[in-house]
Amino acid sequence: MTVYAAPTLLEFSRPGEVTPELREELVSCWETVANAGGAVIAAEFPLPPVTARDVGPVLAGLVGGLDPRYRRLLTAGVDGHLAGWLILRRDAHPLVAHCGVVNHVQTHPRFRGRGIGAALMNRVHDLAREEMGLERLRLAARGGLGLEDFYRKLGWVEVGRFPGALRVAPGDDRDEILMSLTL
Repeated sequence: MTVYAAPTLLEFSRPGEVTPELREELVSCWETVANAGGAVIAAEFPLPPVTARDVGPVLAGLVGGLDPRYRRLLTAGVDGHLAGWLILRRDAHPLVAHCGVVNHVQTHPRFRGRGIGAALMNRVHDLAREEMGLERLRLAARGGLGLEDFYRKLGWVEVGRFPGALRVAPGDDRDEILMSLTL
């Protein structure tokens, strides 16, 4: 069994903290993951295949919205390379301001199986509770990929699903699985 070193986790809470080089790596990772069948298709994207031209403006919007109170970017690096990332956000509406949403969880395919996703999800738990004061996290996962099992192993609970809500391709409808984690 191969033992891998723990990834280096970095947090970004302001747009100016994200360098042009990191932005490029984030776009490349997102493009690669989406085209490899990853469940990270943004509403603004066409269905895969996607290009950096499709991904870049969406990433720019995410980075532009970074704010210590409302949106954080968490990255995982291995040997100086971006291995994965996610976005944690708090809804500004007062009824749900105690809850956070985890979006765009992804691991670059060449780093899968090394615990990158688990490291990101474990860190986002602490970041949400300790630094943002959140009490609960939620996320939506695409069915048919085993993602719900991955999240369950990390303490998340399935709270609902929308059967066939995600059309990945003609004739390939997947459930949208809603998950929650009390912090």
